[in-house]
Amino acid sequence: MKTLYGVDSVPSAWPASAVSIGKFDGVHAGHRAVIAELKAIADREQLSTVVVTFDRNPLALLSPATCPSTLVSAEQKLNLIAETGVDATLLLEFNHALSSLPPREFIERILVTALHARFVLVGRDFRFGASGAGDVALLRDLGTEFGYEVRLIDDVKPDGHRRVSSTWIRELLGSGAVTEAGRLLGHLPTVRGIVVHGAARGRELGFPTANLSADSDGLIPADGVYAGWLSDAGSRYPAAISVGNNPTFDGVAQKQVEAYVLDEVDLDLYDHVVDVSFVERIRGMVAYSGIDPLIEQIRDDVARVRVILGRESSR
Repeated sequence: MKTLYGVDSVPSAWPASAVSIGKFDGVHAGHRAVIAELKAIADREQLSTVVVTFDRNPLALLSPATCPSTLVSAEQKLNLIAETGVDATLLLEFNHALSSLPPREFIERILVTALHARFVLVGRDFRFGASGAGDVALLRDLGTEFGYEVRLIDDVKPDGHRRVSSTWIRELLGSGAVTEAGRLLGHLPTVRGIVVHGAARGRELGFPTANLSADSDGLIPADGVYAGWLSDAGSRYPAAISVGNNPTFDGVAQKQVEAYVLDEVDLDLYDHVVDVSFVERIRGMVAYSGIDPLIEQIRDDVARVRVILGRESSR
């Protein structure tokens, strides 16, 4: 996949395209259905496939107080879109200049002049241009003028009622329901960060952990203990993952992500950027009366992780 950073980076000779525009936060099952349809149209019409998305949620600029946490960073989003096999992603910086473009100029500059769009796939609630003044009706009117066809995307409703959405997935992660969130995403919920030095309590207990930095990418699920995977430079390891502040000890920073890699004694991950992916929640976070019961619980957690990862595979 070719990544285009800003509309000015699109080559002047870019071929005619089938395009989809949206936030694509999480690149979840609904987004993947859109991209599958995009590719089907492009194959039939012999067009290139382009996803147009933003480097942040527009609300981060327009209404920070109401902007939800993002499921993935811009880098994670680009990697997930690349896995779908589209030809290119155009990543737009959502700044004041972009947010103030009139709807017609937004469409003409990005879809028509830069990408030579022939088909445009959007959701029914798609809005564009300054103050969200553009809607699907205007998009279609402009399509008649500029020579592209608009296709509306049907919602994906796995339970027959509620459509897959980033909001739903945030709710699931907020309750620790990572397995259900993974089903809606179509991939495992994943946090990416650099491994930093911690208090070394895990090592003292016999379970050394890789501690992720506080500024990791991706939405961290609810506090608790999880079965999952740690991936480093193409290698993937089974892991027992702790999320929270470890209430058995005092003075621990909130919302730490710590991964104990199973059966790896001399693995040095310090300063490595790793992915920690969540398969299943084992339990909530509990304060123990002392070290011995904590160690006994960790042993039980690790045993359960082995069972879970023996029957589960990563997506």
